[in-house]
Amino acid sequence: MRAGPTSTLWVVADQAFTVGFDLDLTLADTRRGIAAVFTVLSAETGVFIDTAAVVARLGPPLETELAYWYPAAEIPAMAARYRELYAGIAVPETVAMPGAVRAVDEVRAAGGRVMVVTAKNQRDAERTVRFLGLPVDVVVGALFGAEKGRALRDHAAAAYVGDHTADVDAARAGGALSVGVATGPYDAAALQAYGADVVLADLLAFPGWLAGHRAA
Repeated sequence: MRAGPTSTLWVVADQAFTVGFDLDLTLADTRRGIAAVFTVLSAETGVFIDTAAVVARLGPPLETELAYWYPAAEIPAMAARYRELYAGIAVPETVAMPGAVRAVDEVRAAGGRVMVVTAKNQRDAERTVRFLGLPVDVVVGALFGAEKGRALRDHAAAAYVGDHTADVDAARAGGALSVGVATGPYDAAALQAYGADVVLADLLAFPGWLAGHRAA
């Protein structure tokens, strides 16, 4: 774990603060469901899709992944079909990442607010959060990398937690502390090298870090 600077947005214990979380591979393990949707899309279109490769690089927008498999002219139609399938196939296969439920609960128990900012489209992001039963105050979808900074600033987020180097960019753009979790495509060393302020093995370590950081 590498501790970074204390954000000026962290406030005294009796006042509210906001922590943002990424969704895929941070709060939600969507790998099985996403692979299943791509399997159906592959069968419908006759195009081979390596679902293991797909789930190994989750994070960027759907259209970025589709570009590996379909010509540019076909991507809008493929994205629309993927989203038609997602609710019925992927959402029921989604499970919470280890420590996710407690991480959210600990922020709320400390008097904080929880927001999710994700590249997943708004509708499916909200569906996923509801399906997992996470008590999240705000969900903002369809943003990636530094674009997420707008939402983080709008809600004065003190920290942003994510598994991708693009989530470090998001935190920087939003003026928030970057908390990397090594549960996605980047290991702890890669997140540290990229400049995350804090790196945790997973969200199981988040409650202890949160308590220690707020007490510092």
